[in-house]
Amino acid sequence: MEKVKRQVSKKEMLVKKIYSSPKYKGKHVVIIGGKIFSTRTGPAASKMLEKLLKKYPTQTPTLTYIPKAETLILILP
Repeated sequence: MEKVKRQVSKKEMLVKKIYSSPKYKGKHVVIIGGKIFSTRTGPAASKMLEKLLKKYPTQTPTLTYIPKAETLILILP
């Protein structure tokens, strides 16, 4: 069976970059307008997002939090 090569979007490349880079660990990250923006706290991320949405009104942002390596995530049933 022949493998089909899929074209990777710029947004996908940026997401891979933030998950592989240690400088984004423990930060809230917004990708918009082909750029990466980050901050340490949730309230600061909210303010940053408001400003970015005004600057890039036609763009849809991608938001994520990159946990630190020692962060545990609790999943309740």
